[in-house]
Amino acid sequence: MMKKTSSDRSKGITTHRMSTPLGKDKLKKMKAGDILYLSGIIYGARDAAHKRMLGEIEKGKKLPLDLKDATIFYVGPSPTPPGKNSGSMGPTTAARMDAFTEPLLERGLGSMIGKGKRSSAVRELCIKYRAVYLIAVGGIAAYLSSRVVKIETMAYRDLGPEAIHLIKVKDFPLFVAYDIYGGDIFR
Repeated sequence: MMKKTSSDRSKGITTHRMSTPLGKDKLKKMKAGDILYLSGIIYGARDAAHKRMLGEIEKGKKLPLDLKDATIFYVGPSPTPPGKNSGSMGPTTAARMDAFTEPLLERGLGSMIGKGKRSSAVRELCIKYRAVYLIAVGGIAAYLSSRVVKIETMAYRDLGPEAIHLIKVKDFPLFVAYDIYGGDIFR
């Protein structure tokens, strides 16, 4: 599903409602500064999971998830309280994943979610691999968890909150930070 809810390019901002996977046809519609309400499956993974995935890539092993057009959210979710779909779900500082980014983009990763500015090298990688970097607002982890329909650990269970999680979201609020054209919300 892809539906623009509003557009005001004179101000440079468009609001999108999209579902995963975010293939190249969807990514090319996004510009830095746009608002995105994302629904579907995303994968939660932080530093330890990224290190392990990179190790598996270097050993020629198969990764536990298909990265083709996938979205990885840099998050270590809190435990799910009784009666809730998810615990708090705040974004991790994305720059910590910069060193792990290119091998995942090479394997088809389409979008990344985190918080904060990333290196100029990652911005260039977004152009090269036609991927986007999305930001979730920090400090609203309880609200973000209200946009989670379901969460389950899918790989590297021994890493606890740093395991890879399959997260189903509905209208998860994001901003496009880096687009496929070199646009940069931080500039």
